[in-house]
Amino acid sequence: MRFVWAVVAFVLATVLIGAGIAQRTIFMGPTEQRMALSVDEPQPYLLVDAEVLGAHPGLQKLLVRGEGEIFVAYGRTADAEAWLSDTSYTSVTLGKDDEPDSKTVAPQQPPAGGGETSGRNPAGSDLWLDSYAEEDTLVTEMQLTPGHSVLISRDGIEPAPDEVLVSWGLDTRTPLAGPLMTAGGVLLLAGLVLYILAIRHQRRGRGPLRKGPGPLPETQPIEMQGTPRRRAIEQGPADAADPDRTATGRIDAPSADSEGEERSPGQAHRVALRRRLALGLPALTLTAVLATGCSAESWPEFGAETPTPTPTPTVVTPEDQKPPVVTKKQGQRIVSEIAQVVQQADEELDIARAETRIAGAALEGRRTEYTLREKISERTQALTSPRDKVKILLPEATDSWPRSVLALTVSEKDDTAAPVLLTMTQDDPWSNYRISEMADMPAASEFPDVAPAWLGTTRIPAESPFLALPPEQVADAFSDFVDNGDKSEFAGRFDATAEKLAQSVRDSRTAVLTKLKEKQADTTSTVAFDMKAPEETPLSLATLGSGAVVAVRVDDIETITATSADAVIRIGENQEASALTGVKESAKGFTTIYGIQLFFSVPAQGSKEQIRLLAYHQDLLSVKVNQ
Repeated sequence: MRFVWAVVAFVLATVLIGAGIAQRTIFMGPTEQRMALSVDEPQPYLLVDAEVLGAHPGLQKLLVRGEGEIFVAYGRTADAEAWLSDTSYTSVTLGKDDEPDSKTVAPQQPPAGGGETSGRNPAGSDLWLDSYAEEDTLVTEMQLTPGHSVLISRDGIEPAPDEVLVSWGLDTRTPLAGPLMTAGGVLLLAGLVLYILAIRHQRRGRGPLRKGPGPLPETQPIEMQGTPRRRAIEQGPADAADPDRTATGRIDAPSADSEGEERSPGQAHRVALRRRLALGLPALTLTAVLATGCSAESWPEFGAETPTPTPTPTVVTPEDQKPPVVTKKQGQRIVSEIAQVVQQADEELDIARAETRIAGAALEGRRTEYTLREKISERTQALTSPRDKVKILLPEATDSWPRSVLALTVSEKDDTAAPVLLTMTQDDPWSNYRISEMADMPAASEFPDVAPAWLGTTRIPAESPFLALPPEQVADAFSDFVDNGDKSEFAGRFDATAEKLAQSVRDSRTAVLTKLKEKQADTTSTVAFDMKAPEETPLSLATLGSGAVVAVRVDDIETITATSADAVIRIGENQEASALTGVKESAKGFTTIYGIQLFFSVPAQGSKEQIRLLAYHQDLLSVKVNQ
C-alpha cells in the first residue's frame, strides 16, 4: 500500500509543480499594452494630454525616438498651453474609441520674436514639474493625472520627434505559482519518503516461508586436498552468544559491487538507500530552486499592513480654488537653481547673470555691492543668499501672471546659519522666477501657520480692510514709527523684534550726528533723516489665521548739506561713498540711501496680536552728490 501512496504523491507533485511553472510560462499573458502616436504635420512642439497617457490603467511608459537631442517635460496643461500660446504646435488628445487624435493648433497671439515660431527652447523653464533630455532615444515612466500634459520637442526650431510610443504595464502577477510549486515539492518529498519506507518494509519481509530443518548430528569436518574451504557463514548476535546453536532464520547472501567486491548485507542496504536518494534529491532541489526563485509576483500578499492615518491640521479648500503655481518638489528645484546662479554671480561679480534670477530691491542691493567689491578688496563678507533646503513653501494659487511664491530656506550643513526668507515672482509664462525680496530671519521670529504647499494660498489685495493694517500701509506705518518713535500713532502696533530694528536705525542716526559734533562740523553742515516707502505694490499672501505675510521695502535716506556757501562736505574715511561717487568732497553735500527689505506677519482685523517682524535685511543702495 505504501507503493500506491508513493505513486499518488508523485503524480500530484508532478501536476502541482507543472501547474505552477505553466502559470509563469505558457499561461502568462503579455506584460504591456502599447499605443503609437502619429503626427501628420510635424511641428517644433508636440503636446500630449494626460488623457492619452491615462487611456489604460497602470504606470505610463513613454518612448520617444528621433535623431539628435530629445527633450520631454510635463506640467500643468494650462501652463503648457500658455507657454505655447504664441506659436503653432501639435496637440494629441484622446478621441473616439480611445484612440489618439492629433491636430495642429495655430498661434493664439503674435509670436514674441516674430515669424512663424518663437524658436524658444523649452529646456530650463520653471513651468515644468519635471523634464528629461537624451540623445536619439528617451524612455521615461510617469503617472500623469488629469489637467497635466507632456511636451515633446527638440530645440524649439527643429520638428519634434514623431515616433512616440506609450505603453502600460499589465498585471502579470501569479500569486498561486509559488504555493503550487511549494506544495508540489512537499508532495514529492512525501512520496519519496513513502517509497523508501515501502522498499524497506519489503526487504524486511523477504525470506523463506517455512522454517529450516532441525539440528543435525555433530560431524567432523572432512579435509580434502585441493578442495577450497567453505566460506564461513556469519553468525548473528544470537549465534555469537551460543556457538552450538544453528540459525534457523533467513540467511542473506553477501552482495558484490560492480567491481566484484563482496559486501555485507548492511553495506548493500546503505548503497541502495544512497541510490534512491540520488534519484529523489535532484527533483527536490529543482523544486526548491523554482519555488525560491519566484519573484514576489508569484506569491500572495499576506499581512499587508494598513497605514495608520496621522492627524493633521484641518485645512478647508476654498471654493473655486486655483491650483498652486508650483509643487514642493518644483519649488525646491527652482530655489536650488537660483542659488547656484546667484553664487556664481557673486563669485564673478556678474550683475548680468544675477539679473536673470534676482529683481527689485534685492537686485539693487547687489548691483551696488558688486561695484563696491570691485573697488574695495576688504569687502569679502558673505552675501545673503537662499539656503540649500526649502523648509516652508507657500505658493500662490492662481492660473494667471504674474505669480509669486514665498519660501523659507534653511541650511542643512550649518545649524548656526540664519534662515533666509524670500519671495519669487514669475512675470509671464516665458520668464523664470526671480527673487524680489530676500532677508535673514532672526532666531526670535516665529513663522505663522500657513497652508500646505499642495494647497497654496491667495494674494491679499493691497487695500484689503480685513487685516489689522492694509498691506499698502504697512511700510509707511513702520517708517513713521522709526522716524517718530513713541510719538508715532503706530507705536505699540509692532512687536519687540520690529521695535529693536527701529531703535537700531535711530541709534545709527544718532551716531552720525555725534560724529559730526566730534569733528566740529555740526556748525557748517546739517543732516536730515527720512524713511519712506517707494511706490511699489507689496506682496501679501494669506495665512491660516486669516492674517497675511506682507513683504515690503523701505528706504532710509540720509542727506548731508552745507549750511554755509563757503563750507565743503568732505567724505573723509567713508570708502563706500568715495567709491560710489568718485569724489572726496562736495560743496552741495551727499545723499545716502539704504534699502531695507522687511517681512511682516499682519494679523486679521480685530485681533489683539501685534504686527510681527519675521525677517529683515539692509543694503546700501546709493551715495550721490546733491544737485
